[in-house]
Amino acid sequence: MADGGAAAKRAAMYGEVDLGSFELFSGNFINYGYWESVPLGREITLEERTRSQAALYRKVVSGLEVKKSDAVLEVGCGIAVGTELTLREFRPASLVGLDFSDAQLARARAVHGDLLDLREGDALKMPFEDNSFDKLYSVEAAQHFEDLGAFAAEAHRVLRPGGRLSLATFFATTEESPRELAKLIETIDDEIDFAVPIKRFCADLCDAGFAEVNVESIGDSVWLGFDTWVAQTRYHDSWGRNWLEAYRRGLADYFVVTASAKN
Repeated sequence: MADGGAAAKRAAMYGEVDLGSFELFSGNFINYGYWESVPLGREITLEERTRSQAALYRKVVSGLEVKKSDAVLEVGCGIAVGTELTLREFRPASLVGLDFSDAQLARARAVHGDLLDLREGDALKMPFEDNSFDKLYSVEAAQHFEDLGAFAAEAHRVLRPGGRLSLATFFATTEESPRELAKLIETIDDEIDFAVPIKRFCADLCDAGFAEVNVESIGDSVWLGFDTWVAQTRYHDSWGRNWLEAYRRGLADYFVVTASAKN
């Protein structure tokens, strides 16, 4: 469990620091990106970086098989650029964006006005009634959740029977990996991020009542592109460059995890 200092640092990243404004994330989404191809022999453009982040959203939300009658929840919506993309491209009946940061939600409302339904709340204690949603997704937020078992239970609670979950972030590949990852990645060592073993999260989902848990590794389409982008920005320090090393050493990978709530 992270201490108060780690939680404060996490809050500051999305509050006063405004991580989403950094060139590292192209001032738009806040994710590593899904790179269907990585430009070779030239620099990646800012537009290409932004498209990689939008592509990750499409990858995750596509796993939900959204219907026009669906009520959908995004957990960890940030400034809601991805929430707007989901509403516009996938066209569910309703879509709610949930985030713990009032500062992020204020930025989101400044950008999107009243277009989106945005709520402040904790992913481990969601402010919704049981059986409120048909689909739930989360794009690169779960690495901050201090208890993925509690998140899995809450996700199952707010989903209707037969509802679907789709989530993407990085995970440790084995039970031993987090110790080595902490030596490479400062935010893991500080417990701003949690490198949870992927098998443990799958067990959490099953324990919470999910079935048909499917894990897809997309590291090949994430880490090289992100590393190439980081190398050409001002943020080419050990944090940014060590992710690819961690992947190549088999310590971490990036996964899309889908599951269905049991009837």
